[in-house]
Amino acid sequence: MNPNHPLPDRYAVLGHPVAHSQSPFIHAEFARQTGEAMVYGRIESPLDCFEATVRSFIASASATAGLGPARGCNITVPFKFQVLPLARHASARALLAQAANVLCFDTDGWYADNTDGSGLVRDIQQHAGWPLAGQRVLLIGAGGAAAGVLGPLIEAGCAAVTVANRTLAKALQLVQRHAAWANQHGVALAATALADAGEGFDVVLNSSASSLAGAGVPVAPAVLRPGSLAIDLMYGPAAQPFLDWATAHGGTGRDGLGMLVEQAAGAFALWRGVVPETPPVLAALRARLAAKG
Repeated sequence: MNPNHPLPDRYAVLGHPVAHSQSPFIHAEFARQTGEAMVYGRIESPLDCFEATVRSFIASASATAGLGPARGCNITVPFKFQVLPLARHASARALLAQAANVLCFDTDGWYADNTDGSGLVRDIQQHAGWPLAGQRVLLIGAGGAAAGVLGPLIEAGCAAVTVANRTLAKALQLVQRHAAWANQHGVALAATALADAGEGFDVVLNSSASSLAGAGVPVAPAVLRPGSLAIDLMYGPAAQPFLDWATAHGGTGRDGLGMLVEQAAGAFALWRGVVPETPPVLAALRARLAAKG
């Protein structure tokens, strides 16, 4: 190996399904922008073999292909709750969420982090231009995505966050885990069933599996007020029914592409020590998807 031209480090996104993921494009753009020597791919993990899939990625021979070692990975649905038990170290926000979407493979043991929530908050406040301070927020769902975003939403200074979920007990568990954090930041935090979600929220976030499953919007239109920001954390065709629903009932719909780019930027900065510029990458990604139809 020429020390002046090191082999590119390897990264990947692991999930099930993962073929639709735009993360390889995003990280290729970040690498091109910053001059970092890395490659990023997709790995489909069997539902019952997540740990084995991660270890296989790390152990796979790469030198003959002109590639360097595996340095880290992103984790997407449905494995975010399976990451922390594998990591020796974890960030405070990953521990609060009990879920992670980023792993770093260090000699001192794997490090887990969660950049989902910070990515969502940056997208809302910077790309959408919507300050969160003092806002009433409805978070639909209590799975891995919701767990990752709740802490940063509280930290952003929302007046109140309501977590609505099909299974009330799961929403209560998530809220109870964040109760002290909410008290520290003066945020009113509540859990409800979907049918009792409330009405007139400033921001409505769909983190449930409804879009991925092609199901209908799981809450009543009354959760929106005129002009509410309504974000589906999915993107592409999966998010379109939620966006159409929001528009039809007086809301402003937004998909999850901005969050996707921002959470990726957080992972990239963690891995490479460089903070990439996100607006041009988000614009390129939207253009890419629009061209695909």
